[in-house]
Amino acid sequence: MPSDTDLAIDTHGLVKRFGSTVAVNGVDLSVPRGGVYGVLGPNGAGKTTTIRMLATLLDIDDGSARVLGHDVARDADAVRSKVALTGQFASLDEDLTGMENLLLLSRLYGFSRSGARARADQLLAAFDLTAAAGKQVKNYSGGMRRRLDIAASIIVTPELIFLDEPTTGLDPRSRNQVWEIVRALVAGGTTVLLTTQYLDEADQLADRVAVIDRGRVIAEGTTGELKSSVGSGALHVRVADASRREDAAVVLGTVLGVDIVLETDPAAVTARIDDAERVARALPALNEAGIAVTTFALGQPSLDEVFLALTGHHAESADETTAALEGTPS
Repeated sequence: MPSDTDLAIDTHGLVKRFGSTVAVNGVDLSVPRGGVYGVLGPNGAGKTTTIRMLATLLDIDDGSARVLGHDVARDADAVRSKVALTGQFASLDEDLTGMENLLLLSRLYGFSRSGARARADQLLAAFDLTAAAGKQVKNYSGGMRRRLDIAASIIVTPELIFLDEPTTGLDPRSRNQVWEIVRALVAGGTTVLLTTQYLDEADQLADRVAVIDRGRVIAEGTTGELKSSVGSGALHVRVADASRREDAAVVLGTVLGVDIVLETDPAAVTARIDDAERVARALPALNEAGIAVTTFALGQPSLDEVFLALTGHHAESADETTAALEGTPS
């Protein structure tokens, strides 16, 4: 277990209420310094509320939190001096150009005119935005805005940066660009707390993951540990005729002796299995039942399957009231 000096974030019983709604309900986190720590859960799980408390933007109703060795409630100024936050909504002036946004923020941080210009030039080049430096931000694409937003957050390089769902709504190319930025931040010595509802994002970036559902941490570990916790493997089957999917589920359930999950794909089913020998009997049984198969694959459970096993629902499910609070712009 890391000591206090090794932890970037250490929380105990963190609680936040909005009227009668408990958005965060006793969250315990121990986030080591360095690397990427993922907080995974659907919209409305309590991720954004947790981050806003840790970043001193919301008061803590109960419990305690220390960030980089400082008590969040008693030493908020010290916390703010060492952290940065990029929220779900870009915190940029859309009528200013990319360069003007960075110059303004650099000056507010105390840079001289020449120093502000040098830092803005450096960040625009690093985030592949030099060609767009003179364009108003309102004319940027979603990916460009997100990259500029992150650039604005690290004008003064933080020890810890909170990235709250940084790739929401981005196309695959822009998502990959943001992922590379996250990796570069970590290589430069910054600790990243990343919230996401994208399971592949946590798999790609996070050293460890806390899974949050309805304001509680329900599991914590590496992505490999979480996958192992729900079984050694997963059988993925896709039938050629979607109308035969339920028949396939009955056959597989009988042969494998496990519950069969009907996936969002109307032709796909999944089974968590521990006995590989039984899998060998599954395909012949489907053939005997006259069920044609287009995909029959055995692999490690996905994080989506892990989330379903832990919570009983898919990662996109959320409580509507809490989701509305979570989606409120910072």
